[in-house]
Amino acid sequence: MSTSLIPFLEMNGNANEAIDFYVKALDAKVVYTLRFGDSPGNQELSPEKRDLVSFAVLKIGESELHLTDNVTGSSYQKGTQVTIVVQTNDKAKATQYFEALKQGGQVNNPMQASFFSPAYGNITDKFGVTFRILAKGRQ
Repeated sequence: MSTSLIPFLEMNGNANEAIDFYVKALDAKVVYTLRFGDSPGNQELSPEKRDLVSFAVLKIGESELHLTDNVTGSSYQKGTQVTIVVQTNDKAKATQYFEALKQGGQVNNPMQASFFSPAYGNITDKFGVTFRILAKGRQ
């Protein structure tokens, strides 16, 4: 079993600008970008919203940085947009992490299968830290 922690930035409409900035400032390489307009079920969006980043992965040295324009959990406030992805290749372990972190916390997205993962959930723990729990692989 493999588990990793990945910083995740919720950019509230500035992800494209942030990606360009981190490519220049940190020699980041864009590994993957999914726009909202390319996501399943989002074909009715306005042109501006279609170009927003649903999910992006940057590689900086040996580390990854994930970004989105979407804001989950509480309302967006500059300076509080960093969440942590807990990524594992074990669906049962992802569920275990989710169940443990939700004790005294708030479920933002319940643990469920999605088009990008057999188990995904988003939770803010009792200390106010938001985690995205993700099992690698597709549904």
